[in-house]
Amino acid sequence: MGKVTGFLEFDRQEQKYQLAGDRIRHFREFTLPLDEKDVGRQAARCMDCGVPYCHSGTGCPVNNQIPDWNDLIYQQNWEEASRNLHSTNNFPEFTGRICPAPCEEACTLNLEDMPVTIKTIEQSIADKAWTEGWIRPEPPAFKTGKRVAIVGSGPAGMAAAQQLARVGHDVHLFEREPRAGGLLRYGIPDFKMEKRHIDRRVAQMEQEGVTFHYGVNVGVTKPFEELTAEFDAVLLAGGAEDPRDPKLPGQDLAGVHFAMPYLVQQNRRVGQEEPTPEAPILASGKHIVVIGGGDTASDCVGTSFRQGALSVTQLDIRPKPPVKEDKLTVWPYWPTKMRTSSSQAEGAEREFQAATLGIEGKNGKVTGVKCARVDEKRVPIPGSEFILRADLVFLAIGFAGSQTAGMIEASGVALDRRNNVVANEQDYRTSQAKVFAAGDMRRGQSLVVWAIREGRQAAHAIDLHLMGATTLPR
Repeated sequence: MGKVTGFLEFDRQEQKYQLAGDRIRHFREFTLPLDEKDVGRQAARCMDCGVPYCHSGTGCPVNNQIPDWNDLIYQQNWEEASRNLHSTNNFPEFTGRICPAPCEEACTLNLEDMPVTIKTIEQSIADKAWTEGWIRPEPPAFKTGKRVAIVGSGPAGMAAAQQLARVGHDVHLFEREPRAGGLLRYGIPDFKMEKRHIDRRVAQMEQEGVTFHYGVNVGVTKPFEELTAEFDAVLLAGGAEDPRDPKLPGQDLAGVHFAMPYLVQQNRRVGQEEPTPEAPILASGKHIVVIGGGDTASDCVGTSFRQGALSVTQLDIRPKPPVKEDKLTVWPYWPTKMRTSSSQAEGAEREFQAATLGIEGKNGKVTGVKCARVDEKRVPIPGSEFILRADLVFLAIGFAGSQTAGMIEASGVALDRRNNVVANEQDYRTSQAKVFAAGDMRRGQSLVVWAIREGRQAAHAIDLHLMGATTLPR
């Protein structure tokens, strides 16, 4: 905990943003960090609540010891707070920026709608640790002689690679794209997380012994059998990239795209990478409709505004949620309530309880989206149809699982009915010998904190498998 009476003395104070009119002119991060004195006050608000749901499985999937490092920050022991934070989370500067903070929803002070600003404190600790030089490579004292291949350099693959390298295994990480990071690099816009944060971690991991192989599409340009022949264990951490396809009438019209190709193109531009071979998708001077109500849809909204869209409308089939949840019914779990992302606050129109009936067009190009209101069972209500003008339409309704063509087909691992690789949360083993799976490829589309947790736990399982014992945490 922090100060005994801190939650009574100090109000919740969040990071502020640059004004919308300023931040939509660039793709850089736009949060305005709190100074150290204010961060200390926020940490002081952590109370002796008895059962800290914030760092249990209820609140934090990586089980960050939140009350502990809040107290350390209150005591101004930032370096020890950094050590504590890194003991459970390999990349707190990632989660401090893009995690939706279920820990804050689980905070006891959230019963009064004033939770501790855990996410802000976490980011502040990580950023100060980098500034002060406390984050350094941790190469192993000895080598085990065991070799591990990891496919996919997203947060699950990176977390597993770092853990396994630090205990002495020879870790090789294979990535299809030109750079590491997975969806952290190619899906999350830079205005939410600049990619320099990933680059610093890659440099750290290389000095710890991890070998990165870029431009290698396992199962396509590199046979999967070579991995099982050359390595003592193989971890599949390729993510869940197969988009959910609504198969709408008119979906084949020019100007209708899935969300990820659009976001990937823009992230490549910002990163000054070679463009993808597809024609450029740009929102400048256009009316945009985004179908979907989640984070990916919100990222399309923010990217469209920065490219100069004339208007952006977001469609959500769900009813408009209540402004405030019933605490006694849902706390400490994640509640359904009205939330407005920073991208939506930049000027998006939001249509709730709206089903997409089809895409309309002229001369092969999209001109509008036909919609209708739905009832509580999400059935379109006759006579409620309306049309939204659209020059570009983005489909952002989630993911249907992993892409099976290539690595998964070549590996022969069993899949469940949702197209996820079958492996349990105890040993992360697949149906194939010495092949493991973790992250979205195993559990389905989820949060960055779940990916880091699974990568760390899979590393524990692999080390135990290779050595018969392990000192790695689960």
